[in-house]
Amino acid sequence: MEAQDHNNEQQVTEYQVMSYLRAHPQFFEHHTGLLAELYLPSPHGQGTVSLAERQQLAQRDRIRVLDAKLAQLMKYGEENDAIGEKVHRLSLGLLATERMEVLVSLLEHSLHEDFQVPYVSLRLWAKPRESGNGSLPIFASVDQELQRWAQGLATPYCGNRPGMPLQGWFGVEARPASFAVMALKAQQVFGVLALASDDDKRFYPDMGTLYLKRISELISAALLRHIIV
Repeated sequence: MEAQDHNNEQQVTEYQVMSYLRAHPQFFEHHTGLLAELYLPSPHGQGTVSLAERQQLAQRDRIRVLDAKLAQLMKYGEENDAIGEKVHRLSLGLLATERMEVLVSLLEHSLHEDFQVPYVSLRLWAKPRESGNGSLPIFASVDQELQRWAQGLATPYCGNRPGMPLQGWFGVEARPASFAVMALKAQQVFGVLALASDDDKRFYPDMGTLYLKRISELISAALLRHIIV
């Protein structure tokens, strides 16, 4: 009981000291000698340091943390700028393309080369405006179950198990470990763009999908010139 009372008194005393120092910031100006007398354990485990030195060390640690955060933000900013530039180039290419087979080739090349996506597959279940385009691989049959699944994609799917049989879309020998699947739509969904990678961490559930959404919107708009929905 006495130990508990002692702890309570100690806690109250510490609180009173903190309150007093906060209320009287000029205290150490009036007692400058006390700064040299107060020694605290070093935060880095190297003996003791004066209160002033401890403040300097704490300030340096805060600056290091802020510098690290700033460097990380700058890195993210540079990465976003680079991705934005790639999306812009893709946009210009899609706008300049008049033939559907060239559009598909441009899209695949951009995703392979600019975005380093190993596997790309485009599937449409809308009708082509030009009958000659019906023989393009992108119009290969897509089962109703996958079409219904795509209808429910409010945002791009990213992860290791899309729940749909996509393995055959990337070649017989391909064994991708992660996927990103985007619905292509106007008033309704008319196709999907599926990306895949051998890296199981390339596309993951909690990743940002802003640029995936933009790419799917760009491709949807470009394809509408060539299909009937």
